[in-house]
Amino acid sequence: MPEIRFPDGASRSYPDGVTGFDIAEDISKSLAKKALAVEVDGELRDLKRPVEADSEIRIITARDPEGLELIRHDAAHVLAEAVQELFPGTQVTIGPVIEDGFYYDFAREEPFSTEDFEKIEAKMAEIVDRDEDIVREVWDRDEAIKYFKSIGEEYKAELIADLPENEVISIYRQGEWLDLCRGPHLPSTGKLPKAFKLMKLAGAYWRGDHRNAMLQRMYGTAWADEKALKAHLNRIEEAEKRDHRKLGKEMNLFHMQEEAQGQVFWHPNGWTLYRALQDYMRRRQDEGGYKEIRTPQLMDRKFWEESGHWGKYRENMFISSIEEEDKVLAVKPMNCPCHVQVFNQGQKSYRDLPLRLAEFGSCHRYEPSGALHGLMRVRGFVQDDAHIFCREDQITDEVKKFCSLLQRVYTDLGFDDVKVRYADRPEVRVGGDEIWDKAEKALKTAADATGLDVLYEPGDGAFYGPKLDFVLRDAIGREWQVGTIQADFNLPERLDATYIGEDGEKHRPVMLHRAILGSFERFLGILIENYAGAFPMWLAPTQIVVATITEDAADYAREAADTLRKAGLRVETDLRNEKINYKVREHSNAKVPYIAVVGNREAEEKNVALRAFGEGGKKQEVISLDDAVTRLSGEALPPDLKTS
Repeated sequence: MPEIRFPDGASRSYPDGVTGFDIAEDISKSLAKKALAVEVDGELRDLKRPVEADSEIRIITARDPEGLELIRHDAAHVLAEAVQELFPGTQVTIGPVIEDGFYYDFAREEPFSTEDFEKIEAKMAEIVDRDEDIVREVWDRDEAIKYFKSIGEEYKAELIADLPENEVISIYRQGEWLDLCRGPHLPSTGKLPKAFKLMKLAGAYWRGDHRNAMLQRMYGTAWADEKALKAHLNRIEEAEKRDHRKLGKEMNLFHMQEEAQGQVFWHPNGWTLYRALQDYMRRRQDEGGYKEIRTPQLMDRKFWEESGHWGKYRENMFISSIEEEDKVLAVKPMNCPCHVQVFNQGQKSYRDLPLRLAEFGSCHRYEPSGALHGLMRVRGFVQDDAHIFCREDQITDEVKKFCSLLQRVYTDLGFDDVKVRYADRPEVRVGGDEIWDKAEKALKTAADATGLDVLYEPGDGAFYGPKLDFVLRDAIGREWQVGTIQADFNLPERLDATYIGEDGEKHRPVMLHRAILGSFERFLGILIENYAGAFPMWLAPTQIVVATITEDAADYAREAADTLRKAGLRVETDLRNEKINYKVREHSNAKVPYIAVVGNREAEEKNVALRAFGEGGKKQEVISLDDAVTRLSGEALPPDLKTS
């Protein structure tokens, strides 16, 4: 009789052959109704599988992350069954769970259309209503290959043939339909909520190899209930409205073109935004004791070989050869080795540490053209990069100072919801276990000292050291990993960085790699979408437009604009012979924070009629030009320059 232990510490004995469903039903009928799977000693299993030995179990429902993943996994299987019922002769290949949903790759000569989605979704709902039992079966490898070939499923037969010899061949049957799968799955198709929707079609090479056949990939999303599905679809709709590529064009911020793939052409408005952010970051870093430097774009390959980047990132590096000198240079993909070269110039003492070197470093990395995505994924970008060279006993204090600086920056930029993730050694890395033990312990101690809630991400560290990553949540709930601090005991060793200690001997500094924004390009894309283009006044490319009601007020409009400009505001004038309502609507659509309307009366009295963005142009306040200068220049100050 297996002894079953529960998450609350309670335990109970059950007869041999007891299943997860039996245990859930014993706890309560309502839990059995909600149960989707069972976790046995950390392994997710089907509810119907027997629990053979003493175990610690947890019943999984739709409220658990694992439950949602199961729902999406089963939605992929139900999709595949629906497609094969509606389109006989279609071969199924693979159908994994992905973020927010799933996809399935199909082999079919005739192309699918998004117009097929409605009838496929209806067939999926029908399969759910049929409440087909989902049963796990273990097959002989050869029999499984023979069977799938016999029904024309060549891709499945190939997958089975390529599995390791000791792999259990598990087949899941739902009704008359079956598929190769490790599982687990829901007890029946009736357990799948009808909160799913097909989203888009794409092409995909079999096994990701361009030499193989092109398959048709069908993407879908699935959720625990209709409410969650509706919220997701609303987020997608809102995200489309906020798409930085669309807003970038509408607001004349930037463009990208085929002749310079993955690189940005900043327009005056966009570059003004860029500079406002960079100037702010420069001031914040100056306050934090960073010394700004500038390092070359091209460096001899030997530096990248010595640092270890050549072996890890060579395929992502742009290379330049000088045949006359028999040299191979690399366009820098990151700034780390360059900063070590600056540190190595001249002898450093323990009294010089910590030394914080910062650079708005221009980097280039090769990204496949299919991976490029506006500002979010580029080939040329600038990092707010910095490296702190310090002693081991200074690590905790430096990490605390960095986290404090980072939180101030994120708050100033409108992000209050921040997650912190601690990641330790990856499988592929440089340096021995002793060094990694030391680095991980030091960073973990520092992370604990910050008082921040830290999530553990095993095996996701940089190849040279463990790291803390910082994840922002934006206005519509999306998460973005941006900031990082990494403890590196390896690169100073590889590039021979030393300082003279109190004992007069040479010692290796610790190198803390850190960034707050990460890529400026990507962070600006995040900002554009977070604010939907309606930036806080200090970031807005144009902070105020002075617009005339009549041509007679043009001279005063110019005078008012000059006065506002001299107060440090970014001002434009609109002197066109258009109706004022048209002008107001146009500048409101451009998300200009303020419009100052002037006519003959305003000119005579030296006033302006102020209209703030977000009030639909319906509400205005007539104030003196002097008062407008005082108010708006104060409101336009960056957060770090405000006195209160």
